Amino acid sequence: MSMTATVGRAHADPHHIGVVIEHRGPAPKRIVTAYGFWVFLLSDIVMFSCFFAAYAVLVSQTADGPKGSEIFEQRNVAIETVCLLLSSFTCGMASIAADVRNRFWFYLGMAVTCVLGLIFLAIEFREFADLVSRGYGPSRSAFLSAFFSLVGCHGLHVSAGVLWLLTMMAQVFAKGFRADVLRRMMCFALFWHALDIIWVGVFSVVYLLGSGV
Repeated sequence: MSMTATVGRAHADPHHIGVVIEHRGPAPKRIVTAYGFWVFLLSDIVMFSCFFAAYAVLVSQTADGPKGSEIFEQRNVAIETVCLLLSSFTCGMASIAADVRNRFWFYLGMAVTCVLGLIFLAIEFREFADLVSRGYGPSRSAFLSAFFSLVGCHGLHVSAGVLWLLTMMAQVFAKGFRADVLRRMMCFALFWHALDIIWVGVFSVVYLLGSGV
């Protein structure tokens, strides 16, 4: 390699140790977008950590009201969990289909994910409505306040995820698999999988441990 070629690279070897570092410019937009969205997800996880901590502190503060073991319906919770975990798989399949530009499997995966998410929300809404109708609303005790806050916050995130999912389907229909659409799809998939991970925590801490209290 000539001296001119060596200097032409980003930085020559200033210490003469035989290693030349070549700078290729800024990172691709996909990497920058993913990094920024991971920062958002981490901040969201910090928020959920606060809800989990509050629930752990207040779980025994029932004010002579019902305990978790008296109000939780494990069958419905199991159905919710299966739906959300299956939706994570179908969301992954939709992401793969988007990467290979296959519209049929993309729409199928997203449609199934949407249906599973709506089933999850319907069961959760019915659970909340039933508790309120029995006089076990969030104002009944500190335990129920923490329960409604934690589980309800997750439900709001799932609702936002379903709306985002429908938006992504509309964007692919209108714009195709453009680079910016694929970046948004990547962020959506990260968001949906994060909700599944958080639900595993909710299922374990609130419903499984709560059933034995």
